[in-house]
Amino acid sequence: MAKFRELERCLFDCGLADSSQMHRPLPVPRRWLELVHQRQYHEAFARDRLDRQAQRRIGLPATTPLVQRTWLAVGGTVLTARLALRHGLACHLAGGTHHAFPDFGSGFCIFNDLAVCSRVLIEQEGLQRLLVVDLDVHQGDATALIFRGDERVFTFSAHAASNFPSRKQVSDLDLPLGDGLEDRSYLETIGDHLPGVLDRLRPQLVLYNAGVDPHRDDRLGRLALTDLGLLQRDHLVLDACMRRGIPVATVIGGGYDAMIPLVKRHALVFRAAADQARLHGL
Repeated sequence: MAKFRELERCLFDCGLADSSQMHRPLPVPRRWLELVHQRQYHEAFARDRLDRQAQRRIGLPATTPLVQRTWLAVGGTVLTARLALRHGLACHLAGGTHHAFPDFGSGFCIFNDLAVCSRVLIEQEGLQRLLVVDLDVHQGDATALIFRGDERVFTFSAHAASNFPSRKQVSDLDLPLGDGLEDRSYLETIGDHLPGVLDRLRPQLVLYNAGVDPHRDDRLGRLALTDLGLLQRDHLVLDACMRRGIPVATVIGGGYDAMIPLVKRHALVFRAAADQARLHGL
């Protein structure tokens, strides 16, 4: 998608990143993918053999570029998490496909990168306490279902209560939000809950889905955050983690608007990360 190229260009043009900070992921290995997804499903997607209903549920055609990007994006989330464990903070220019279930995709999500990444880190890095902070406007329903009953991964989702998906799953902590919620009330809600979760869990890593669809101009959102509100949200999350010495890996999540304003919103988490890295001496 052009959005990812434009986001990289925006980060360079704004001085938020340079080529020396960029890391190129490899496609996710099948064995890693199958820690979450059924082989029959991912092979059918890769070979464009999903039936019409399954394709309609995803909402995207299985073109060759999409297949390649999908496998790369999951590998990128794992790479981002490993960089965060090494450096304290790392940001992915994609990721956040939280509606992908083990045997089917949904809502523009094909593979659940957050779930695959968590399982890989548990298996290969020995992590036992991960926290997924999902602030996309839509509930992280598939992530919640995948880790239901798994005490190693805590799922936290703050989302518009009346938005997609109509059938919600049960996260470890759900914060359903009313339509039209604005910056101040939104930030107070996150600030009232996130620090306590961090103090109670003491996670070894936070995976942060910084979706920008809570924005007031987003076509598929029902909340009313401004650009400043999104930036303050990202600062809140990153600072809360970093002042506790908890590594954070960010993914961009959802956003639905014209290209230029959308890319600028996705760049906000990178701006917040740059500020927090300086503040905390990274």
